[in-house]
Amino acid sequence: MKVENAELVKSEMEEPERAAEPERAVTEEQEDTQALTQQVRHQMRVIKQGAADLIGEEELEQKIAGSIRTGRPLNIKFGMDPSAPDIHLGHAVALRKLKQMQDLGHHIIIVIGDFTGRIGDPTGRSKGRKAMTDSEVLLNARTYQEQIFHILDKERTQVRFNGEWLGKLHLGEILQLASTITVARMLERDDFQRRFHTGIPIGLHEFFYPLMQAYDSVELEADLELGGSDQTFNILMGRSLQKERGQEPQAALFMPLLEGIDGKEKMSKSLHNYIGIYEDARTMFTKVMQVPDHLIVKYFELATDILPEDLDEIKERMADGCNPRDCKLLLAKEITRLYHGAEEAEAAEHFFVDAFTKKEVPEQAEALCVVLERGTLFDCVRPLVNAGLVGSGGEFRRLIAQGGVQKNGVRVEALEETVQSGDILRVGRRKFVRVETC
Repeated sequence: MKVENAELVKSEMEEPERAAEPERAVTEEQEDTQALTQQVRHQMRVIKQGAADLIGEEELEQKIAGSIRTGRPLNIKFGMDPSAPDIHLGHAVALRKLKQMQDLGHHIIIVIGDFTGRIGDPTGRSKGRKAMTDSEVLLNARTYQEQIFHILDKERTQVRFNGEWLGKLHLGEILQLASTITVARMLERDDFQRRFHTGIPIGLHEFFYPLMQAYDSVELEADLELGGSDQTFNILMGRSLQKERGQEPQAALFMPLLEGIDGKEKMSKSLHNYIGIYEDARTMFTKVMQVPDHLIVKYFELATDILPEDLDEIKERMADGCNPRDCKLLLAKEITRLYHGAEEAEAAEHFFVDAFTKKEVPEQAEALCVVLERGTLFDCVRPLVNAGLVGSGGEFRRLIAQGGVQKNGVRVEALEETVQSGDILRVGRRKFVRVETC
């Protein structure tokens, strides 16, 4: 009897344990689901941060969830027509977003439009763009590759030329491709519509540009295509053609234009409001400090790799009334670090604080080699012009007349001012040189 009772007790004790096992399994499954949801939510926050628009958001969430579950990275496509290879921070907005998605583990595919570049992108054009020659395309493409790897990880970035597949299409395939879209749909494009109504000719070949760009997405099986807001028509064409070919349509992420340091016009070299990615660290830092306060958050969003959680802190600090200059110092240091490294960014900050806050002459002023024949400022004119610190002797004289030149922290009144080796000249607002005899 005792044995039976003992077995009964043992059975009753084991029963709750067995009953608890399914409950634990459900809990683990819920935890996995919650973890997946959090990862998807984090990736979506990173991807959407600073973006002007995202089309296919729900589809993208599903793609990201599938990517996390299977370990297969998404194919992120970004097309570049090799037409203007000089990159500044405005051009780099899309590349910085690609870098963020690369850091999330996704596969970046840069499509250089060597084939479509021969057509010429009609986007925003009041007339057809002149097609580039083969040599121009290849030269600009090489320059682009050098510049994009200043931002993206070369080992984790694939560069493709769309001539690889577009150049192999035969006439029958091209005609079949053309049958997927109507002339009326093409004329929905603002630039085509304007030209049509104003009687400006539209070349038939220009209709093929968005089709060719769309075919790139089919060939690469793109999960997401990134582009500027001016590329909306072309990128959505990719979604349509992928559906036509039985593929899951790519999501479309559009980035806004970045205003220049004037805070008004879009960043442009012709408007002299740009920050070049190859400018020296001190110039870059100082230019960022000229960005208007109302653009601080936007520059953090578009010109850095800041995570959403860290950006939230910046927004809270500004909302709490902190000095915008302090946030701008963080911005300038972060942008400079991205292109020049932490050490040079630190040095650039010290230079700026010494020169513009403490009003001290920075120790790291560059050397200006001068032959001191007269021992006056006149001897420095030609070396300053040759160094690119002033445009001409006339400009230097005007700066002196306006009080824009200092020697060792004291305003210079005339070219006859005496100069000797070791003197520090401040030319304009942010250029410092140390005179050295040679």
